Amino acid sequence: MINRVVLTAVTMVLFIVGCNSSSDEEMVEESVEEPMAMGDAWQELGSDQWRRYQGDSLPEAWHVMEDGTIHFTGEGEGGDIVTIQQYDNFELDLEWKVSPGGNSGIMFRVSEGHDAPWRTGPEYQILDNQAHPDALEGTDRHAGANYDMHAPSMDVVHPAGEWNHAKIVVDGANVEHWLNGEMIVSYELWSDAWNDLIAASKWIDMPTYGMEKTGHICLQDHSDPVWFRNIRIRSIPASDA
Repeated sequence: MINRVVLTAVTMVLFIVGCNSSSDEEMVEESVEEPMAMGDAWQELGSDQWRRYQGDSLPEAWHVMEDGTIHFTGEGEGGDIVTIQQYDNFELDLEWKVSPGGNSGIMFRVSEGHDAPWRTGPEYQILDNQAHPDALEGTDRHAGANYDMHAPSMDVVHPAGEWNHAKIVVDGANVEHWLNGEMIVSYELWSDAWNDLIAASKWIDMPTYGMEKTGHICLQDHSDPVWFRNIRIRSIPASDA
């Protein structure tokens, strides 16, 4: 009788220990995360990450909608806005749409040492290709272009009033413009080809244009309503190329 009791007790103890051990292993397994690779940490650029160029807060004309969309209304005091933080090598990912006949832009490596962000920051063009007069000036002013410098290789922009997905990759001197899943512009800053284009552009008398190694991201007030949403950025390691 005693042996049966002892055997039963031992069996119950082993069963309980086995269950706890299995449970602990499951808990440990669930808590393990893959290490984050360098360049994989996305930063959301919500409304609290922006301010007026050379200012402290968002201008009146820039509204933050309930879903977090940043909307330039064109009503009230405006002005270009920039990120609080500065970036050197990065991948910027966002969605944008523009009003019919509208114009705007995204600039990068912007310095606040001048009276306007476009004196230093190359611009990813935002445009209604069908209705804005700039579209008639040349394809280097079409949506997705490196404004007044490099034309997009294809026209994949969605019509005014519809959302577009944009990506800008900046790796040292190498820059890529993406639009709706297609890489449409690629160029090398400070190269002979870059200098030749500068000499034939509106930037010829602006020696600081495109020369900064780090700077702010800028969203442009070009007087026309424009919307930006799902804005995020991550730093990337500079390549050796």
